[in-house]
Amino acid sequence: MTGKFADRFKTFTRCFSVLGCMALSASASLAAEGLDTRAPSAFLIETQTGTVLFSKEPSLGFAPGSLTKVMTAAVVFKALSDGETTQDTKCYVSEHAWRSGGAPSGRATMFASIKSEVEVINLLQGLLVHNANDAAIILAECLEGSEAAFAKRMTALAMDLGMRDSFFANPTGYVDDDTNAKSVTTVRDLAILAQYILSNHKDLYKLFGQSDFTWNKIFQRNKSPILGEIRDLDGLGGGQDEEDGYSALASVDRSGRRIIAVVAKLENDKNRLAALREVVEGAWEFFDVQKLYKSGEVITEARVFGGVEGAVGLKAVSDINVLLPRSGNLDYRLRAVYEGPLVAPVAANTVVGEIRVIGRDGIVHTSELATTDDVARGDMQQRALGALWELLFGWF
Repeated sequence: MTGKFADRFKTFTRCFSVLGCMALSASASLAAEGLDTRAPSAFLIETQTGTVLFSKEPSLGFAPGSLTKVMTAAVVFKALSDGETTQDTKCYVSEHAWRSGGAPSGRATMFASIKSEVEVINLLQGLLVHNANDAAIILAECLEGSEAAFAKRMTALAMDLGMRDSFFANPTGYVDDDTNAKSVTTVRDLAILAQYILSNHKDLYKLFGQSDFTWNKIFQRNKSPILGEIRDLDGLGGGQDEEDGYSALASVDRSGRRIIAVVAKLENDKNRLAALREVVEGAWEFFDVQKLYKSGEVITEARVFGGVEGAVGLKAVSDINVLLPRSGNLDYRLRAVYEGPLVAPVAANTVVGEIRVIGRDGIVHTSELATTDDVARGDMQQRALGALWELLFGWF
């Protein structure tokens, strides 16, 4: 799983063929004019096709505030799926958790009593429904013994997911009392995180949209500042930092299409919600799905070294559907990329590369490419000719 959710955002590799501009009514420049936002930093991705629909200062760092708890939840979700803990596991409420995140702290809390024990599932509800800081600290201590150790685990998981510009100082999102360190992330990294949760922990994702819960005879409503404000929005949450302003991470499932939207560095809650609406509604207002290639369709070919044939076809592994702007002039390019030359023998149906859809601001979509046929290893003369070709002309 390492880096899986970052693959579509990075650039790589060696051999490629430019397939040209697409004969589509699509324009990156007009898309930018149509879909815009007041947010200084924003990101929008459609999950089914993996298309990046909008990107504005995607690597701009900011302190996520309470959105840090989404990362806290992701670590606990993984621990549950790995069998490290269970939903019924009881976690001890330390004096530190009670004082720093409980009733004495004056912050959002689920009012867990000092020296009591609380089940993991109830702590997750407190964390994600009521934004409870005591829940975050109790879970951290339960899994790793301390906030500091748990924060290292958060950052490690972020790196594994491909969140290359993120660091987490603690599970709550507040400034670390001991080191004065602050968590930092980006809109692109938060989109990766949301996609990981949706793809791997859909059963627990529903906790983000739970309207309320009652625990220990205490009724608590969902404190998310974005839930119920945008049609079909069913998760995640908002954050706020004194210096970096207001941010939001949202997922919307509408008309069979799910998108993840992130906005950051807004001046106030009103502007945060307005910016989030601009980005979310733009996914349906300005974009439609267009089929570029059918599954199995041959797209290009890859060079083969030392084979009975000097090249092999590359085909689409699955239907290549991409969300593209509805109108305007053509401004997207297709590029097939593979690690090459391929070395014989080559087996048919082997994934060896990908096709990229490239817009004005970079890669917006990737899909796998596989070989069409077997290519057997050539005889000595064929291998010698291949070596001579590489010496004289290279493989590009």
